[in-house]
Amino acid sequence: MATKSPAAPASRGAVVLGPHANALTRAERLELYYWMRFTRSLEERLVNLYRQTKVVGGLFRSLGQEADAVGSAFALEPGDILSPLIRNLGSMLVKGATPVEILKQYMAKGDSPTRGRELNIHFGDLERGFVGQISHLGDMVPVMAGIALSFKLRREKRVVLVYVGDGATSTGAFHEGINFAAVQRVPMVVIVENNGFAYSTPTTTQTAAKSFADKGIGYGIPGVTADGNDVLATYEVTREAVNRARAGGGVTLIELMTYRRKGHAEHDNQSYVPAGLGERWAAENDPIDRYVARLTEEFGFSPKELAAMDARVQAEIDAATDEAEKSGVPGALDALTGIYADPPLEKPLWFREGVTSAVDAHERPVGWGVYDAAKGGKS
Repeated sequence: MATKSPAAPASRGAVVLGPHANALTRAERLELYYWMRFTRSLEERLVNLYRQTKVVGGLFRSLGQEADAVGSAFALEPGDILSPLIRNLGSMLVKGATPVEILKQYMAKGDSPTRGRELNIHFGDLERGFVGQISHLGDMVPVMAGIALSFKLRREKRVVLVYVGDGATSTGAFHEGINFAAVQRVPMVVIVENNGFAYSTPTTTQTAAKSFADKGIGYGIPGVTADGNDVLATYEVTREAVNRARAGGGVTLIELMTYRRKGHAEHDNQSYVPAGLGERWAAENDPIDRYVARLTEEFGFSPKELAAMDARVQAEIDAATDEAEKSGVPGALDALTGIYADPPLEKPLWFREGVTSAVDAHERPVGWGVYDAAKGGKS
């Protein structure tokens, strides 16, 4: 498939389904829509909470990239493992992460999966099939290569999938990890999300390669390019790679052409992006709009069916938000849970025992000078 530059929406003619996408049932096609809509709506709710200062830390959107996360994760089987990036919320939802968990994570609640010690989607559950990622881009490639090697050594018919951004392909960790995986012929699929920018660095200034898929040649593995804004095309190419890996064929490098219509995080104003580019992608190449058109025009779904699914998504997110907001913040000793011993045996320092607030008593000698707001700053 020819490579398209993410600098502008790709032209689209009639799309022919591949054998894997063509085999999807009516219920599965509707489920793909559910996960894409859920991803976008949950992120929109997080934006509202962020603007209310209820989200702790940064907020990372996948607006415009929902199809590549959902379509690729949907191609996996229950025993397979994936490693998401901070923008692959859709893949985690497909693998079983719940909206309540995601909301509590972002809000740093005491009963979040990491008890408020980590934020956004930095948590994992191997039983459900996703690994908590390392934020250093590219570093999860060797980690997932190791997991895939364990599957091969145990003769388990399981596959790993790891996402990286286009900028991660320029890191040493990516090179070493994918080279090792290729030599060992482990069951791994590597997805490069090519959205044209590595944070604010345009693709053309961080690599001279015409296509990231071409990099597969250097490792002796297949490299393919697909339309990441087409959920069925993404599912098709990923399913083919997953089947190949499960059959012992080794690693496949997939380049998905897409575009995130938000900055690196909610605080990023995208001043480096040409004016009007995001608006063009929204109008001409939105993955949900494209899939809705196919569902109604090609697969016989009615607008009423899709509206009912939208209402279901909204109700589930509303309920999850209400539940998350009832949770409290983590306690001080929560920082010790699950680190060296569980349950923790450490006791509070003697001068903190029984103190519930840092302002109940000063912990420094009066002679050092303390700020007393009640006295206008004079001790």
